[in-house]
Amino acid sequence: MKHVRGNDQREYWFEEGCWVTEWANHADDPAASIARIRVPVGGVTRWHALDAIAERYVVLEGRGCAEIGDRAIDVSIGNVVLIEPGEPQRITNTGDDDLLFLAVCTPRFRIEAYRDLESGTAAADTP
Repeated sequence: MKHVRGNDQREYWFEEGCWVTEWANHADDPAASIARIRVPVGGVTRWHALDAIAERYVVLEGRGCAEIGDRAIDVSIGNVVLIEPGEPQRITNTGDDDLLFLAVCTPRFRIEAYRDLESGTAAADTP
């Protein structure tokens, strides 16, 4: 086994509109990454897309509405949503508690692949 990391990573605010805790995202394991995402009550993430990366939302707690392209999908505990590479996406917390889900990216998430569709810039372009 090349690398194992415990759940000791700090949660940080991402400008997209959510809190992120990176559970696994390493160059020595390029096939996938896993992050725990927390969207506060009433929160909605910005429209964005990931170039050349598929993403799966695995809902752990709460309720929300995932918008993928022109589709709106109500989600709750146990749901998995597949987002194809390049598809516009955002998610809204529609519940009374924080919405928690895993973002599983294949291949692994890289900031260079992130496009903010509301500002028209890549996250790597912002200071």
